[in-house]
Amino acid sequence: MLRIGYKLMSEEHGPADLIRNARRAEEVGFDFAAISDHSFPWLAEQGHAPFAWSVLGAIAQSTRRMGLMTAVTCPIMRYHPVIVAQATATMGVLSGDRFTLGLGAGERLNEHVVGQGWPGVAERHERLIEALEIIDALLAGQTVSYGGAHFRADHARIFDQPRHKPAVILAAGGPDAARLGARKADGLIVTEAKRELIDTYAGEGGAGPRYAEVAMSCAASEEEGRRTAHRYFRWSLAGWPVLAELPHEEAFAAASQHVSVEAVGEAVSCGPSADRHLAAIEKYVSAGCDHIILNQIGPDQEAFFKLCAEEILPAMRAKAVPRSAGKAAPLP
Repeated sequence: MLRIGYKLMSEEHGPADLIRNARRAEEVGFDFAAISDHSFPWLAEQGHAPFAWSVLGAIAQSTRRMGLMTAVTCPIMRYHPVIVAQATATMGVLSGDRFTLGLGAGERLNEHVVGQGWPGVAERHERLIEALEIIDALLAGQTVSYGGAHFRADHARIFDQPRHKPAVILAAGGPDAARLGARKADGLIVTEAKRELIDTYAGEGGAGPRYAEVAMSCAASEEEGRRTAHRYFRWSLAGWPVLAELPHEEAFAAASQHVSVEAVGEAVSCGPSADRHLAAIEKYVSAGCDHIILNQIGPDQEAFFKLCAEEILPAMRAKAVPRSAGKAAPLP
């Protein structure tokens, strides 16, 4: 079945607001909420970067039904994978088995803070594979001693385990990561509506959930939505090869200074029209995604929640049909 998530943008909201937004998302009827895990915002205008795991712990105690996840945590530099596994297990306990760990190879924006440099793509993938192996073994209840090219673990063990092993979902921007997700993880996250990524994942034996993030700017008018999206989200148009490499918000400001309001408006669905937003969502569902994370850009989350409660969520649920034979169900 199609599952509908809400994006907790830790770059745009402080910790208390994130907790309030999560409670509202549960009240409105979202199935789950996914938080970004950053040490820097993309742009100074966004203005926030609280510690995601502290916020998650508070949300776990402030909600009752909604699933929670990271989208995504990088376990290769800023966090050692043993720490990620321990945090994941604790979240599983606190949430009553409602937590899913979303992982990715990360961005220099967040990982440079520990002063270890920023490796190339090949080494980042090597590190991610080792991290996945360590995290998987610890979440399975094993005592882990590990000696890899990049990570060590010495008699590591997690004592507080949830009743069920948390699922691990891997972010993929290309086919190599999609193959890795099929082999080493329980599901996939994509940021672009590329059917080939889903097909690669399925072709390698991946049969888990397929997540996608869909950015939108619900507003009283299309023009207002475009201005808001430009102010807070223009960084995203640079493309992943650039996004992964820039070191801080000042670099993203420079890289996006010539991005126009019109260009952002073409990339993001803006305004008060539920049909416009549903059309943007449908591209991802038709590409094979069955877990859709809606990301409302900017400070006005209440207008978004109102539109979701009244139009977007009912329309998505009315069109959703069960997935069969390992294929995601498209919106008809």
